[in-house]
Amino acid sequence: MWNEARGNATDAAAALRQRAAGEVWQESPLVGVGDLLKTHQAGASKKFSLSEQAFRDLVNVRGDVTDPAFVSAVEYVTGCRPPAKPNTVARGNGYDVLWLGPDEWLVCSQQQQGATLEGKLRQALTGQFASAVDIGSGYTLLEVSGERVREVIARGCPLDLHPRVFTPGQCAQSHYFKASMVLVPLSADTFQLIVRRSFADYFCRIMLDAAAPLMA
Repeated sequence: MWNEARGNATDAAAALRQRAAGEVWQESPLVGVGDLLKTHQAGASKKFSLSEQAFRDLVNVRGDVTDPAFVSAVEYVTGCRPPAKPNTVARGNGYDVLWLGPDEWLVCSQQQQGATLEGKLRQALTGQFASAVDIGSGYTLLEVSGERVREVIARGCPLDLHPRVFTPGQCAQSHYFKASMVLVPLSADTFQLIVRRSFADYFCRIMLDAAAPLMA
């Protein structure tokens, strides 16, 4: 899989050399907007900033939160119990567990790592009516921050983002213009966005375009 190795071949020449040698390499879903992101980050602003938190391990987990064996297995791997309260996040030992539905969670590594989480969860869940599926190759994780970050998100997202309503410890599935996302507030002015790989290029372009008038 694309995210099974740590080395990130960001330039085309390095990628070609690795491909010719039969090696596995990582390529960010944002490779097509690399120059745009460099320009954005070079003009760093307190008002708004966007960056990629690349190559996180992401696994979709399904199970029964009322089953002690299931809860224990997830906690053994992640260091936290899968949250039963809708749209909340549990933070464990190196992993965050996001509630997506009554029997569905997204487990995300807090740091870049190889794709090892699915194997650990599958082993822990052996014999149970549950599943763990690696989806890391189909998504990427972005972080946006700044004094006007909520305004930037609100320009394309229908959620109520007021800090009294949407706070750290919560998460929500929504969309930004035409791209679906999982939105996670980390602090008053920092958010994590989990975006489909196929929409990542569009997502960055439309978000930076939406932010431009607010950064003047």
